Amino acid sequence: MKKLLLIFSLLNFFVVTGYSQTYIKPNYALKSHETLELTKIDLTAQKTLIFLSVENRITGGYFCADKNIFILYPDGTRSKLTASKGIPVCPDSYKFKTIGEKLNFELTFPPLRPGTQWIDLIEDCSDNCFSFFGVCLNTDLNKRIDEASVLAENEKPAEALIDFIKIAGTIESKNSGIEGLIYINIIKLAKETNNIQKASEWYSKLKLSGIPRKDLYIKHLNSQGIIY
Repeated sequence: MKKLLLIFSLLNFFVVTGYSQTYIKPNYALKSHETLELTKIDLTAQKTLIFLSVENRITGGYFCADKNIFILYPDGTRSKLTASKGIPVCPDSYKFKTIGEKLNFELTFPPLRPGTQWIDLIEDCSDNCFSFFGVCLNTDLNKRIDEASVLAENEKPAEALIDFIKIAGTIESKNSGIEGLIYINIIKLAKETNNIQKASEWYSKLKLSGIPRKDLYIKHLNSQGIIY
């Protein structure tokens, strides 16, 4: 009987604690702060941990996090921040000592719903709030985006363009939060390779699409002088 109870306890332990998933530098469609980076997301059965880093680039710089930070699910449901570490809660703030100094901090939320493929991370405040839109929680998709991005960074825009178009073909019409990033990269790479027809074609596709936050991605392109 004791042996059966022990086996049951062990099985229960693995059910409760066995689930975990880590995403190192997950891709996202758009963010608000240039020097704010999303370094890691840890998902467990007990909580969601989001790790971030912000770099100071000005004299007298400071940073804080509002207590009203939430994860936004694709269906519009919010999951509120439960704890933070390494970052003062506004109006208190961390005052950087030097230019180039980085502040690493973490945010804790309730466990993520099983099967969630993407989220938005939003700070709801009155001034200079941060946000990450379309954070990708799909390991295979993150890997494919990383590989295409490496080609672009290594000055192989034509090859990167082909890869991003292939990625788009597998996620189109799914209203995925990461689609904005794919469209932006295709349009920019097409323009970089002087393929104006393809850039215009995908710009039109973006305008006609139903992807979340479409207007933000169009505004981002327009701010860089890209409009068709």
